[in-house]
Amino acid sequence: MLLFPLSTTWFLAAALTAAAAAAPDRVPETSRPAGEPGGKLRLGVAGLVHGHIYGFLYAVCGREDIQLVGVAESSEELRRRYGERHRLPASILFDDLETMLEAARPEAVAAFTNTFDHLAVVRACARRGIHVMVEKPLAVSLEHARAMEQAATGGGIHLLTNFETTWYPTTRRAFELAVEQRRLGTLRRIEVHDGHQGPAEIGMPREFLEWLVDPRLNGAGAMYDFGCYGANLATWLMGGVRPLRVTAVAQRLKSDPLYARVDDEATIILEYPQVQAVVQASWNWPYSRKDMALFGDGGACTTIDAEVYRLRMGAGPEAEQRAPRLDPPADDALSYFRAVVRGQTAPDGPSSLAVNMVVSEILDAARRSAETGRTVHLEPVIDRPR
Repeated sequence: MLLFPLSTTWFLAAALTAAAAAAPDRVPETSRPAGEPGGKLRLGVAGLVHGHIYGFLYAVCGREDIQLVGVAESSEELRRRYGERHRLPASILFDDLETMLEAARPEAVAAFTNTFDHLAVVRACARRGIHVMVEKPLAVSLEHARAMEQAATGGGIHLLTNFETTWYPTTRRAFELAVEQRRLGTLRRIEVHDGHQGPAEIGMPREFLEWLVDPRLNGAGAMYDFGCYGANLATWLMGGVRPLRVTAVAQRLKSDPLYARVDDEATIILEYPQVQAVVQASWNWPYSRKDMALFGDGGACTTIDAEVYRLRMGAGPEAEQRAPRLDPPADDALSYFRAVVRGQTAPDGPSSLAVNMVVSEILDAARRSAETGRTVHLEPVIDRPR
């Protein structure tokens, strides 16, 4: 796993009223918490209920270019657990996000709340000109995503979404082969597979599991938890273009009542003018997987894991190859976030808000398709500020 050094196997919808969607006023540049371009990034953390926080804190605490200045979490037990595990001083642990933002004055915040609470984090940070990176997916609904976009634009902040697969060398290599070099010919088909045996089955911590199986806090089940990866990759590969139609099937295959409110098996079909993308998201795989296959009229590329892929040109033999390492700062989430905040690189690709607004639209349409049993035709694009 390349998301963060020393990370573990803990991989890892309600609509808003018009009044709640109002954007904050733009924050003057002089009010922003600022750091020297070459100095340490003052980073805050919002929430400790996402399983990815385990590896993230190990990564942060091991870096010289980032200073963890505040952690906000309402659960005393979680503050104590992570504070002791990572030897965090009590002075940087807060039980309230607003208090942490005012006292610690971070330049940027990484959100490890449930997905529903992403909106509240973005709004609180945008009012203060503080940049935000959330864990995938961006939002539980298209309404939430649009409100987050509005808040980020009004506050003049960057809003990134972190996907583990963004930092896989094979992801970048597949993009080079299919899009930049066009070695596969004309792209025709995208297949993406993501998931594992199930959150409970692989031992996710209780505070993570509780909201993963709550459709209000997670958006859905496996469809949002893992379908977001395929929607993200397909959107990036297609240059940010929205699909014409979205068709999805979601099922509950597990008998455990824990999963009674959400899907554990989902397939999403995205139709583009010349390409079909199939996203398979599951909590029923016999093993953990995050891989994809790209098919053009001249060849195919299949990613096996973070480092190894297979390439087959035409009717020739399939060759297994190792992807080259990624160049900094695009080689891990923390380096990239720091570079964006400091103005050293412009946000683009799988982490960008533009791509993830399309991802939110796809997931929203997929959920509606699964609920109604009908294909969803996406509405014409309405220009919104990026």
